[in-house]
Amino acid sequence: MTEKSIMQTIQLTATDCTPAVEFDFAAQRFSLRGESWPENAAAFYRPLQSALEAWQPQPDFPAEVNIALSYFNSSSTKMLFGLFDQFNQRAQGGCNIVLNWYFDAEDDVSEEFGEELSLDFTALDVQLHAENGQ
Repeated sequence: MTEKSIMQTIQLTATDCTPAVEFDFAAQRFSLRGESWPENAAAFYRPLQSALEAWQPQPDFPAEVNIALSYFNSSSTKMLFGLFDQFNQRAQGGCNIVLNWYFDAEDDVSEEFGEELSLDFTALDVQLHAENGQ
């Protein structure tokens, strides 16, 4: 048995009200895509937060967080901030973490939210990516 246990990848298929999730701990690549307005945001996001709390990043290997949410409600926002805080703590501990925030080029609110992330989570390298909606 090794000193560090390998964490299992978390993969969840998107539903009408929850995003697709892929948390690949070994590759240090994390993504949320779709919409987030679950009836119980805490029940959906807490297992993800717990997994991030247990994650031991490889400091010499950059981590990538890709967020492409076309819609998220206020209860999801609170839970997302919890996830971003976990990533920010890891970045403060020496892990290089890039947070790619994808938003519709015509959605000013989502763009501003991404800009606020760089102010709130200063240890993260927040990159904004405008996409053309369909």
